[in-house]
Amino acid sequence: MYQVKVNNEYNYDVDKNGDGLLINGNKVTADIKQLNTTTWHIINNLRSYNVEVVSFNKAEKTAEIKVNNNIYTATAKDQFDILLDKLGLSSLNVAKISEIKAPMPGMVLKVFVTEGMKINKGDNLFILEAMKMENIIKSPADVTVKTVKIKHGDKVEKGQILMLF
Repeated sequence: MYQVKVNNEYNYDVDKNGDGLLINGNKVTADIKQLNTTTWHIINNLRSYNVEVVSFNKAEKTAEIKVNNNIYTATAKDQFDILLDKLGLSSLNVAKISEIKAPMPGMVLKVFVTEGMKINKGDNLFILEAMKMENIIKSPADVTVKTVKIKHGDKVEKGQILMLF
């Protein structure tokens, strides 16, 4: 069984058993034809749908799906994700971070963020030059920048606190 959320708005319980596919407890009797690895043609309740998987992230269980030229974002939770939610353990995988320290001694070449900015995981924070190499330091989590303690041209030491979140 899966719980699927579409566009962070619509919720569906999807289950596949010996009788076929059940969505919210209702049996679906659609005619489904796979055209290639990412495209299907579906006829359900006398309506035709062209479905294409635009992107798929197996680890995060997310997908972007194009249905008749409309793109939808879907996230799925399997029975293990649902159990972790019930036990209150699902938030353990979310990185909690309050600061960024210099990973090595070097000089700050550029700072991309300012105080108060909301940053997503993987966004560039700053460029640190060390041993004649430029290293782009990225955000390890979704955060809001509280304090920026560096500016262009600053020399930093390994372990020095550079930003607070």
